Amino acid sequence: MKYPVKKLFSSLLLVAVLVLTILMVADILNTATAAAAIRQLEEAPGQVVYQSRETLKDQYGNRWGAIAFKRIRPDGKATFDLRLVGFPGMVEIDRTKPLLLTNSLGKTWQANDASANIFTDEIQPHVGQYDLQPLVTQFQTAIPLTLTLPTVNGEPVKLSIPPSLVQEWQTVANY
Repeated sequence: MKYPVKKLFSSLLLVAVLVLTILMVADILNTATAAAAIRQLEEAPGQVVYQSRETLKDQYGNRWGAIAFKRIRPDGKATFDLRLVGFPGMVEIDRTKPLLLTNSLGKTWQANDASANIFTDEIQPHVGQYDLQPLVTQFQTAIPLTLTLPTVNGEPVKLSIPPSLVQEWQTVANY
């Protein structure tokens, strides 16, 4: 009678070890994927862009594209911007007001609108670009951020930025 219980216990222990191993390997693979999210593009001879792309959800569950990028021009001048892209017709961004970035400790920064630097003939109302160059080094990588995006109708869009994405933005900014 002792042997079947011992055999059952051994089998359960083996299954638990296998499940934990699979979970650890999956976590390692996800971490490696996140680190590989930074892209390098050559836009023109001598002009390089490093970027991080992420999809975020606002307080209503709508998806937003968040592209943080550093552009290094042929003359060596560099900029670091954040482009936020919502779905067409979903929202109209108020470019007369800054983007607010607030950490969980209550510290708030303002990012100026840089939408005029978007390389298209017409700036779309659901796309905004902001200058993070003077701010990005002030963010603490272990603390999440909340972005408050002003809209024309007055109801701001709020986007949560996890610490891992804050760290990725700082990595891009340091290239």
